[in-house]
Amino acid sequence: MLTLDKFEEASECVKKVIQETKLVYSEHFSSMTGNRVYLKPENMQVTGAYKIRGAYYKISTLSPEEREKGLITASAGNHAQGVAYAAKAYGCKAVIVMPATTPLMKVNRTKSYGAEVVLHGDVYDEACEYAYQLAEEHGYTFIHPFDDPAVATGQGTIAMEIVKDLPLVDYILVPIGGGGLATGISTLTKLLNPKIKVIGVEPEGAACMKASLAEGKVVTLPNVNTIADGTAVKTPGTEIFPYIQQNLDDIITVSDDELIVAFLDMVENHKMIVENSGLLTVAALKHLDVKNKKVVAVLSGGNMDVITMASVVQHGLIQRDRVFTVSVLLPDRPGELVRVATVIAQEQGNIIKLDHNQFVSTNRNAAVELTITMEAFGTEHKARIIGALEEHGFRPTQKLTSL
Repeated sequence: MLTLDKFEEASECVKKVIQETKLVYSEHFSSMTGNRVYLKPENMQVTGAYKIRGAYYKISTLSPEEREKGLITASAGNHAQGVAYAAKAYGCKAVIVMPATTPLMKVNRTKSYGAEVVLHGDVYDEACEYAYQLAEEHGYTFIHPFDDPAVATGQGTIAMEIVKDLPLVDYILVPIGGGGLATGISTLTKLLNPKIKVIGVEPEGAACMKASLAEGKVVTLPNVNTIADGTAVKTPGTEIFPYIQQNLDDIITVSDDELIVAFLDMVENHKMIVENSGLLTVAALKHLDVKNKKVVAVLSGGNMDVITMASVVQHGLIQRDRVFTVSVLLPDRPGELVRVATVIAQEQGNIIKLDHNQFVSTNRNAAVELTITMEAFGTEHKARIIGALEEHGFRPTQKLTSL
């Protein structure tokens, strides 16, 4: 059972290994939403995510014999690092099964804490099935990433800190993958103050909890497809599901495109790196149909590899019309390129790539194609640049941007 006594015990226990993550007031998101928005930056934990809380508390509840057998778990990355770090603190062997698609940074970080990493399957569910198989073969003690009341209790210590920092909080937004974090936070929040609303947030491409709540029972999605790899779960936890049914007030789903924009917002306005799953709550802020409320968005983790980061930034700039591409047809004669560049410069556009294709037509005197990729301040500025090109007779055609 998830009881107040257990939450208080867990809160004292995890203090040995966690960083203090005080709430950060967001002027940007507050002005954007008409609420007072605060961020709970669990991406600043020593392992880069909140998962260390549940892992450490769970291991603290095991007997010496259970620890000596060695620990095993399955994880897309953050729980893996939490278990590896906690196991090292307790002097236990740890075996972590991770999907083969897990970003290299998460794999290497997990190994750096002394864990043995086994890559298996394409998604968490396949890795988890294999981890159970290894546990049976070798006698390891299994630490479930979310479907375990003790793990959920450890994660719920976040709510204790939120209410302590902001006693009059109205809404808490929490990411959902398998449901352990949402179970812990929603259950403790309702024990402390039933008036506080706790809203879960899932990616549209992996909304297993929303589907389960709609059916009134745990269901398995046929597949998942989302850039939020930390919450790419097909089946939510069965043991914790009743707590979600009882304590979660609602679920919001957000698209991958919204996560991309949220990443840019976080980097530019708060100078913080937050992984896609951790950004679910930020992306959900504009879906929350309330005003003048105190809202806390839990940033669950910040373990994003550089390649993924570069891709997200690129797509975000394109989505926001900060980078765009047009092509124009020009007669092949001296001075035409200068004319185009001058129009763009006068509108303060910044050219970052040019492609001059002389073979678009067999008659080069009639037309060559100039493809221009440039930077702008946003949608209005982009429209001004395109309008100026049209006014000067260039007839620009928008094209897909590839940086």
